[in-house]
Amino acid sequence: MSEEIFDVVDENDHVIGQLARSEVHRLGLLHRAVHIFVFNSTGQVFIQKRSLSKDRQPGLWDTSSSGHVDSGEDYDQSARRELREELGFDLGSTPTKLFKLGPCEETDCEHVWVYRCLWDATIEINRDEIERGEWLEPAELTQRITRCPTEFASALRFIWPKMNL
Repeated sequence: MSEEIFDVVDENDHVIGQLARSEVHRLGLLHRAVHIFVFNSTGQVFIQKRSLSKDRQPGLWDTSSSGHVDSGEDYDQSARRELREELGFDLGSTPTKLFKLGPCEETDCEHVWVYRCLWDATIEINRDEIERGEWLEPAELTQRITRCPTEFASALRFIWPKMNL
């Protein structure tokens, strides 16, 4: 499998080039990502435990689905693709866009669009990407992050308080 190619962007999220994933990360260049929170109709949020084979923050709890925006792809396309690839479902539409975050240490130099969607059907996690998943009440997630922050990916710790639930 060939390595992913990312758009390298500037501080205003304008594309300035393309490079392989490993080079973008090695050089600490700005790039793009999405994070999607999946809620069910009872208000619980799904979180995933990242596979130990991941090159960034392996084995940590993270947002329901997340990933890089591939070169030539837009944020919305990436959000739909990540839900299919990681959680095995297609909403049939783009999840709801909530807010955008600029690149920082917590997001690993990524411009990030955060999304939300509702899903009550089966989730089929991709074992190459995700070790396991859990449905939690939002208050329980907040408590767990506060109690054991090192068990959670930096992006989730950064994004979750901004969710305004």
